[in-house]
Amino acid sequence: MTNKKKRSKNQTRVNKNEGELCLVIHPHVKIYKIVGRDPYSRLDEIVNLAQAIDVNVVGAEIVNLSQIKPSTLFGRGKVKSISKTIFSEKIEIVIIDVDLTPIQQRNLERFWNCKVVDRTGLIIEIFGKRAKTREGCLQVDLAALTYQRSRLVRSWTHLERQRGGAGFMGGPGETQIETDRRQIDQRITRLRKDLKDVKRTRELHRKTRRKVPYPIVALVGYTNAGKSTLFNRLTGSTLEAKDQLFATLDPTMRALELPSGRSVILSDTVGFISNLPHELVTAFHATLEEIIEADIIIHVRDAAHRNSQEQKSDVLQVMSKLGLTVPLQSSQKQGIVGTNQLHIEVLNKFDKLSTEQQKILRNKAQRSKIKIITLSASTGDGCQDLLCSIDELLAEFKTMYNINIDSSDGASLSWLYDHGEVVERKDEGTGIYLKVLLDTPNWARFERR
Repeated sequence: MTNKKKRSKNQTRVNKNEGELCLVIHPHVKIYKIVGRDPYSRLDEIVNLAQAIDVNVVGAEIVNLSQIKPSTLFGRGKVKSISKTIFSEKIEIVIIDVDLTPIQQRNLERFWNCKVVDRTGLIIEIFGKRAKTREGCLQVDLAALTYQRSRLVRSWTHLERQRGGAGFMGGPGETQIETDRRQIDQRITRLRKDLKDVKRTRELHRKTRRKVPYPIVALVGYTNAGKSTLFNRLTGSTLEAKDQLFATLDPTMRALELPSGRSVILSDTVGFISNLPHELVTAFHATLEEIIEADIIIHVRDAAHRNSQEQKSDVLQVMSKLGLTVPLQSSQKQGIVGTNQLHIEVLNKFDKLSTEQQKILRNKAQRSKIKIITLSASTGDGCQDLLCSIDELLAEFKTMYNINIDSSDGASLSWLYDHGEVVERKDEGTGIYLKVLLDTPNWARFERR
């Protein structure tokens, strides 16, 4: 028996599972200054992403590149080297942790004689696997078709087909690629129309919620940071909360009572990830609008993750794409720049840290200009502190209003006592005079009454 070649330090052997045999590659481009995560962390993340679609990852490798080849990404020698691995391991899928151009993807598939998937294609595949509701499926289909349309390269020009009939069926000499592109465009148009209906329905739901005097609190964060676990802990719900990437795609809302007795609506949202594909941000905009409409955003972070700080930056980048910018301070009635939103940062999975690490993070939290809560959603430690912080934040952002109401308007009087703090009341012959502390969302709701 011949001895196998010793694997380099850039290669990792991954435990085998059921599914198609898969090789994962993270290209590390030396000519670029790498900021943040090291290539080994990025390799771990792409392996976890690959395992989320249940493939059998039999190998993972970092490939150092001195330059990018427009036709194949890798140099000729590396393409041949990987080809030998594919042949010897009987690899069926190669996942590459970059966004490949259509030409690069086509050429690599020809050289390696197997399926090649880039980062965007993989994430869309995961979303497709997780989507359960009609809305989720529509959003994933739109993202997939938008991505697929860009993958149509002229590999079938020899299959020109002569067509007769009306123009909408394709004129004489129409190529296969033109036919495919036209069909995809038609499907994209239908999906966008359906998603407009979804967006309209969501807006109607939001208008209905605005009439109900409850502030909206949205959980956001990197995928697998523990948002759904925290949601279940706070609301007593039983949402699926697995230790896997993108376990939650569809937003879920539940009523939550705070220590003061004030009620809010808590929303669990889809997780973010570094280099989140533009197609998904666009397709899921109707869902992500739930974050835009929230009164308070709670940024849930995995404090035990070695790249927690980089994950935070990735989340803030996606939020920036939505027009949300987290402030440096949260105590100046400022909220998130350009909106009336407030912000709380949660360091989750605190129980997984050492005593020394916990002490360091607590000191940082005390010195921070934004509100930071340390907790463990799995054990419940610190969750009461979070609820109290939400209460305090809502109370801080109240304004005193002078209100005159008719003596017969008992409904409005009761509403003000339930949702505001009545500081002064005078019953006069012409009506009832009140001084009431109200936060911005409840004042807007009262005005609409």
